[in-house]
Amino acid sequence: MRTKSINKKKVNIITLGCSKNVFDSEVLMGQLHANQFEVSHEKENTNAGIVIINTCGFIDSAKQESINTILQFAQARKKGQIEKLIVSGCLSERYKTELEKEIPEVDAYFGTKELPHLLKTLNADYKHELVGERILTTPKHYAYFKIAEGCDRPCSFCAIPLMRGKHVSFPIQELVTNAQKLADNGVKELILIAQDLTYYGLDLYKERKLSELLSRLSDVNGIEWIRLHYAYPSGFPLDVIDVMKQKSNICKYLDIPLQHASNKMLEAMRRGTTKEKITALINDIRNKIPEIAIRTTLITGYPGETEKDFEELKDFVLKMRFDRLGVFPYSHEENTYAFAFKDDVPESLKVARANEIMQLQQEISLSYNQEKIGKKMKVLFDKKEGNYFVGRTEYDSPDVDNEVLLEAQEAYVRIGDFANVEITGASEFDLFAKLI
Repeated sequence: MRTKSINKKKVNIITLGCSKNVFDSEVLMGQLHANQFEVSHEKENTNAGIVIINTCGFIDSAKQESINTILQFAQARKKGQIEKLIVSGCLSERYKTELEKEIPEVDAYFGTKELPHLLKTLNADYKHELVGERILTTPKHYAYFKIAEGCDRPCSFCAIPLMRGKHVSFPIQELVTNAQKLADNGVKELILIAQDLTYYGLDLYKERKLSELLSRLSDVNGIEWIRLHYAYPSGFPLDVIDVMKQKSNICKYLDIPLQHASNKMLEAMRRGTTKEKITALINDIRNKIPEIAIRTTLITGYPGETEKDFEELKDFVLKMRFDRLGVFPYSHEENTYAFAFKDDVPESLKVARANEIMQLQQEISLSYNQEKIGKKMKVLFDKKEGNYFVGRTEYDSPDVDNEVLLEAQEAYVRIGDFANVEITGASEFDLFAKLI
């Protein structure tokens, strides 16, 4: 039974998963807006007649969140609270046939490369002239900036190539033009994303071109910070670090997922590198830019991971002292290379090992943060939360890294502005500051 008036030209988009999905939702919103739809993003109590769920299908927990969200809106569809329910994104790309059978209340399922078809279902045109145009869902002063789609890496645990396809780099000039459009609209920070940034250019230009792209983007008027996410360690082009060192608006920050440190595990994961090569790479990067903040991600409980492998990983974390670190318990994914192996590490042990790594990292992070007390830093303020203005240094990415807290009763800053602060206190993952 319909309980409220609904608007058939109003669309509410729900985004699940990573920043690449955020980018895709923003592109979709731009296209819908150009077709005279009223578009909202993750709004509660909306009277939208159409709901589009952009799903994640990466690991078990993400898949379950996507399915629960679909089921929630399928119930609303049954009750007549929405006219149309559409599911897109990675989960839909990977499990479309099964989803159509299990949740038939959904009007249509679309994969990761079917935006024109999705629009057609809504009697909307795909407007080619809008390539690069988006409606940002992030605060207006920063934007995720996708430079490539898909991945050619053979990592045994990863389902991304199944959902996103082969690596495709976007042309440098197109990216520079898009960056200038964002800057003209008030974006100050570009967060570069791709499944593998360091592979950029190999398909299009037959050589790695990330350093050239960075150099060109750093010349875009209005862009004050450029940040690098997801730089694969194997074949890492060190000229990227040289450009980072030369250009003051490229953040001294690097997200470089390593996944493990035991050579046995790295080989089983098909990572194409060794602990010795990884150690040498991190040391080379730090020698070139001693102040750089390096973020990594690790996996615990991969098939065959022994206590010895785990101890080796812990020792590596203690020795390398990463500035930022995230850990995921291994997820056994269908149709990946690793799915043929027995998932032999109990789930409770995977989680316990992940927690143990994070405990080590908490101590490392606290130590690093305490060293910053008394230092002066440039901070970009993202939001006001409770009694604090909340910002970040160039060494921190939104949502995943440390935050700088400034007491609102003692000082005022505008959201989206930079300010110089002095660090007055520190906890494991927060810095406290006063305006200079």
